Amino acid sequence: MADEANSNKEEESQYEIVDNLSFSPLRLHRLPHLTDYLPNLQSFTNPLENNAYYRPFDGFYISSHDVVLPQVIYDVSGTFRSNSPPVAYQRAGPRKQIFFNPADVKAAIVTCGGLCPGLNTVIRELVVGLWELYGVRQVFGIRSGYRGFYSADPVALNPKMVHNWHKRGGTVLETSRGGFDLAKIVDSIQGQEFNQVYIIGGDGTMRGAVKIFEEICHRKLNVAVAAIPKTVDNDVGIIDASFGFQTAVEMAQQAISAAHVEAESAVNGIGLVKLMGRSTGHIALYSTLSSRDVDCCLIPENDFFLEGKGGLLEFLEQRLIDNGHAVIVVAEGAGQDLIPRSEEQQQHDESGNPVFLDVGAWLKSELTKWWKRDHPGDLFTVKYIDPTYMIRAVPANATDNLYCTLLAHSATHGAMAGYTGFVAARINGNYAYVPVTEVAQAKNVVNTQDHKWAWVRSVTNQPDFQKI
Repeated sequence: MADEANSNKEEESQYEIVDNLSFSPLRLHRLPHLTDYLPNLQSFTNPLENNAYYRPFDGFYISSHDVVLPQVIYDVSGTFRSNSPPVAYQRAGPRKQIFFNPADVKAAIVTCGGLCPGLNTVIRELVVGLWELYGVRQVFGIRSGYRGFYSADPVALNPKMVHNWHKRGGTVLETSRGGFDLAKIVDSIQGQEFNQVYIIGGDGTMRGAVKIFEEICHRKLNVAVAAIPKTVDNDVGIIDASFGFQTAVEMAQQAISAAHVEAESAVNGIGLVKLMGRSTGHIALYSTLSSRDVDCCLIPENDFFLEGKGGLLEFLEQRLIDNGHAVIVVAEGAGQDLIPRSEEQQQHDESGNPVFLDVGAWLKSELTKWWKRDHPGDLFTVKYIDPTYMIRAVPANATDNLYCTLLAHSATHGAMAGYTGFVAARINGNYAYVPVTEVAQAKNVVNTQDHKWAWVRSVTNQPDFQKI
């Protein structure tokens, strides 16, 4: 006994007790539920209870007391501690009681906006999850984005049909931008008697999901609305990362490697790679950190300029003197204010996003003009690579396939439990349900004052492009 007591004391001595940081109370974000406006809705025992392959164990079902914290880094000294209690979200997963009879479920799945690796995996796993876990036999795909609710017949889906979809890029259901007509969409949902709607898309799609959810609540329809955020740019807030993002970064390495080979093989060679990133530079940032071949990373969140002391041209000239070549990675949304734009070019796409001019082509032209002006007769080469659609159209890699599976199953569990107006999301490595109203408003931009951007600067040794 004495030895055991000594062992416990030694173990306790390995820990520092911090008593000035409290996690109680928590600000738990309330998750909308169908019973909010349908108080007499019947509940059912989860069919997983009798699923021979699942075999629920103690702690298998998620309770309302299980929460996920979006903030896990705290100043335990209390110096910068906020007076507000920490925020928390409901943990995702199966509930013991569900609010849909699986035999009565008629689910619709729709993909909206641009392509992203993993879309077909999410669709596949929604179908398989509903079918195999809950015994749902009516699952339909909506073609061509939001407009498909009122302009095309739904496609019946089953596990056999979607079996190999995760091996394909793009979305078999097809997608589109725009076409959002709230009345027509909800009329179609009501008329076709869908009672679960799974919406996969980016920030614009999430804003549309909010309106659909609110109109369904207004009409008091027994319809659960579940969303899964999709954006290859990784610009959706609150969540850890969008599915497909890791695949996009992985694919970008091929373009950067090619640019590096081209630049290194030429006299005064510059390899220029444009990557996706309209308003955020996450792909460019993570690709730069992963590659180690990049000399300069340009993102929308960090302004840059060409001419003068501390400008891009001065930096590149010194890099060519030192190394004989350079590689530039530029996000598509960077430098848009520097590119001359005619009135005809002040356009917006069907989702309302401004149409960006090609910063890569413009930068290549500016670099060529600079060299001819300042170094007439000297050899110089700019090789411009734009892998945009290659990056977003490929199948998901293993990591993203796993991520898509868990997101889809989380969404299925949430909808069957009667939750609605929510997003299935991974937060700090855990899966949670976040009100779609929050996700639609949140942004995930690169913070140029945090460690990630400092890491980029340390890898590239580029200037901060602040005018002197």
